Amino acid sequence: MKKKQSIVILVICAVLTVLLGFTAIKGWGPTGTGSMANIRTGLDLSGGVSITYQTKTENPSQEDMDDTIYKLQQRVFQYSNEAQVYQQGSNRINIEIPGENDANAILEELGKPGSLVFQDESGNTVLEGTDIADAQGVARTDSTTGQREYMVDLTLTEAGKSKFAEATTNNVGKRISIVYDGEVISSPTVKSAITEGTAQIDGMAGIDEAKNLAAVIRIGSLSLELEEIYSNVVGAQLGQDALSSSVMAGAIGVLIVIIFMIFAYRISGLAAGWALVVFTFLDLICLNAFDVTLTLPGIAGVILTIGMAVDANVIIYARMREELTAGRGLHGSIQAGFKKAFSAIFDGNVTTLIAAAVLYLLGTGSIRGFAITLAMGIVLSMFSALVVSRVLSYAFYGAGIRNEKFYGKIKAHKPINFVGKKNLVFIISAVLILSAPVGMAVYNANTGKALNYSLDFIGGTATTVDFGEKLSLSDLDSQVQPVVSEVTGDANVQFQQINGTDQVIIKTRELNVDEREQLNTALAGKFSNIKAAEITAENISSTISGEMRSNAMKAVVIAVIFMLLYIWFRFRDLRFASSAVLALVHDILIVLAFYVLSRFSVGSTFIAVMLTILGYSINATIVIFDRIRENLSIMKGSSLKLIVNTSVTQTLTRSIYSSLTTFITIFVLYLLGVPSVREFALPIIVGILVGAYSSVCLTGSLWYIMKTKLGKKKIIDKEEVPELSAAETSVPGASAKPAPVKAASAAPKKKTAKKDRSELQSVKPKKGRRRR
Repeated sequence: MKKKQSIVILVICAVLTVLLGFTAIKGWGPTGTGSMANIRTGLDLSGGVSITYQTKTENPSQEDMDDTIYKLQQRVFQYSNEAQVYQQGSNRINIEIPGENDANAILEELGKPGSLVFQDESGNTVLEGTDIADAQGVARTDSTTGQREYMVDLTLTEAGKSKFAEATTNNVGKRISIVYDGEVISSPTVKSAITEGTAQIDGMAGIDEAKNLAAVIRIGSLSLELEEIYSNVVGAQLGQDALSSSVMAGAIGVLIVIIFMIFAYRISGLAAGWALVVFTFLDLICLNAFDVTLTLPGIAGVILTIGMAVDANVIIYARMREELTAGRGLHGSIQAGFKKAFSAIFDGNVTTLIAAAVLYLLGTGSIRGFAITLAMGIVLSMFSALVVSRVLSYAFYGAGIRNEKFYGKIKAHKPINFVGKKNLVFIISAVLILSAPVGMAVYNANTGKALNYSLDFIGGTATTVDFGEKLSLSDLDSQVQPVVSEVTGDANVQFQQINGTDQVIIKTRELNVDEREQLNTALAGKFSNIKAAEITAENISSTISGEMRSNAMKAVVIAVIFMLLYIWFRFRDLRFASSAVLALVHDILIVLAFYVLSRFSVGSTFIAVMLTILGYSINATIVIFDRIRENLSIMKGSSLKLIVNTSVTQTLTRSIYSSLTTFITIFVLYLLGVPSVREFALPIIVGILVGAYSSVCLTGSLWYIMKTKLGKKKIIDKEEVPELSAAETSVPGASAKPAPVKAASAAPKKKTAKKDRSELQSVKPKKGRRRR
């Protein structure tokens, strides 16, 4: 590349970066299109609509309440993955939808939950609303006529499948009416017997009609009939200070990381820092474009992905330095750095994407939101490292910056005997892991709580207070929280303002009658405008339902299985895959131990933390295993022990730098963030440190033991290697071959209102080929 062309490319990259920055920060046009200010935010940052329903049945069973809450959760996720549905009292259900400010519009779109039945022409009920699993309004093009058709796709439950099969078999050519709250809303004709559990209602005039009918069918399939008690717009739980402090922390963290990268890698570090800025702007723009609802833990997650985005650049430039140290020219070293780092970057990121995909498909609510944010960050970080960083590196070289001192070399180091210390490492890990169940047993015996569950998990009491004046969130934190905490003995207090009023909802752990009276008296004594007799309180259920927790666990387990299968496929060795998964489980269990012993609050952020560790921790392990796989070919004749120690030592700088850059971004967030952010940041810091420890000290030894002790053909590795000179045992550059060391084993082998014309018809599943 000629010098002028390189300079032009650098200028173009600078202009594009400025345009991306302007879009992300300011936006375009009067509405600021593309600006991060337009990113949808959650209840904790911007408030939203709150709707309270009451069951028409006075004393509903808890089973029916749980079923209704779960189904309503599925309904409201169309507005936001962060929407919350929870029980209030014995027969009320509260819905909170972030980012919305028109309660009437939500009520109209959501519909009135009432009774739904399917009746034949004689008026006999053949199907009930609870027999419908799902209903969706869709538009399709007829392959024969080419005309656009609008219809409702119905999916029945197992119980509904048999009921509907019998009903449609007996009513072919006749109408089956859909009756909602006593009113016929559709009367499609049965074309044929429907026995597969899926059907279509066609004949809709447009997509809006199809969606409206589907919405009524969905909302009418609830186990209980509900009526709206009241709706209002609630304010943010945390306020603008939390958002501004988190954004400030992110900006400072990025700046520190860029300075560190330039100091560590010089020109390459400048390219990495530039690519990091591009990544940050693109991530903010995409969050806006894909209408992702961003909560405070979500902001912390975005900042975390910024730290993770540096990882790929560290891998590339560490390989580049190894090539320079081995004597290769600068241009060849740049080429080799990107080429040899690709497999580690690709495998690490694809493994994390697999986890994100499973979490999105099987998860609900905030789990799906986390999966979207994680996947988006991973894709953009790969683009910034493999495309943006590459373009900048070659442009700097082409512009004339070719002195090797601006890129740096590594010093040769004698391999550290990590495998030799495996017994000590295993003992340390075992003690840390066992501290979780032991601590849980002790706390459960003493306090009845194995973990310090928050309101999100166990529910509590919602106390509504009219303060007679408008109090800011900072006033509530400084003046009201101490009063509440003194009565409850618990600092876990949430405030929610009701817009347009002086009322505040105070959410605490569950209070008994005496504690409620004590709280009312304390508040009335502190604030003269409060009338104790007008304070109301009701118990509320957890916002994270049992189904959501169950779905989260299933998603994590299946994600781990798919990650194992992918690593097995890529490395052609189950021992690589099983070692990586064991290290991942090791990290999650130690973070759990931190929650147990520190008594940190276990709530919605707990799930986010564990999912973050799941996505983050695997990357460093993949890098080390990638180097072991490479050295198995390069160091033929050497003992497995030496190969493992050499591989871990070669990647040690990368492991330290990657963990350090991620640590910096989260640590700044911890220092500047509000308490709820710290509840997310500190466990993540623990996870980063544990992940670095397990990758460097544990995974190589795990693979070594499995390779030598497990399998049909056990490999006897010579433990005592002849004493080598410093030159022979020093960690070489990636291209250099170390002197072969005689060993007892051979090198491992590779394994290869108008007239109702709608009709009801069965839907046959389409057969297709799965491509591999």
